[in-house]
Amino acid sequence: MTKVAHKVAFLGLGVMGFPMAGHLKTKGGCDVVVYNRSAAKAKAWVEKFGGSATPTPREAAKDCDIVFCCVGNDDDLRSVVLGPDGALAGMKKGAIFVDHTTASAEVARELHAAAAKIGVAFIDAPVSGGQAGAENGVLTVMCGGEAEPYAKAEPVIAHFARACRLMGPSGAGQLTKMVNQICIAGLVQGLAEGLHFAQKAGLDGEAVVAVISKGAAQSWQMENRFKTMLDGKFDFGFAVDWMRKDLSICLGEARRNGAHLPVAALVDQFYSEVQKMGGARWDTSSLIARLNR
Repeated sequence: MTKVAHKVAFLGLGVMGFPMAGHLKTKGGCDVVVYNRSAAKAKAWVEKFGGSATPTPREAAKDCDIVFCCVGNDDDLRSVVLGPDGALAGMKKGAIFVDHTTASAEVARELHAAAAKIGVAFIDAPVSGGQAGAENGVLTVMCGGEAEPYAKAEPVIAHFARACRLMGPSGAGQLTKMVNQICIAGLVQGLAEGLHFAQKAGLDGEAVVAVISKGAAQSWQMENRFKTMLDGKFDFGFAVDWMRKDLSICLGEARRNGAHLPVAALVDQFYSEVQKMGGARWDTSSLIARLNR
């Protein structure tokens, strides 16, 4: 079977977008055009991977089959999608916009409607797996949108993902990512308390985890973060600032749909204390630092 070489754009070259766009070029063989708010980052990407960079999202999106995006929040997303220099202004009819930003379901539906007016498909496709997952091309992608454009985009997304699934209509990807973050918040707090307790009880933390990680307490967070948590090192993943942004989205959606999130709300407050300790850029496992003060 002949491999289809897609022309794609990637908007946003942060710690996630930079390697994701790279996989599209190196593994996918795509013709990749990039845009980044800081032109220096776009230049660095082109120097590393080839392809080309443009000064606006509109120019990046021109003639592309798929436009990928990974920026910071709802407002950042609107700024690269809408307006005279936004991606939609340059996209051709029948093209697909795939947004990997962790944003609100509300903005996903808003942009889905704006895209539909000009014959462009919009898929909200937030990711899980962190910087390491992006660099290794093993992200989990949860999507919202229509089945037909999703089916076209999925094989291209697969160049940087190990799992990808359509969860429902527009906004369903973002809602699924909210579930992901709600679960993580509780897991990390539980792990932090357990390790803190082990230390206070005079136990060998590593020995404790070696035993309990073989039973029902096992989790990805335990396997990947327990040692650095015990060592008080927090430079290994998703930043506290970003987690608070995500939990704010979760809590806002819960107010709309009537869900009760007492633990997520409490952990959000714990993260605000970590920020006050100077840990805004520490990774999310830094909840243990609050307990060990």
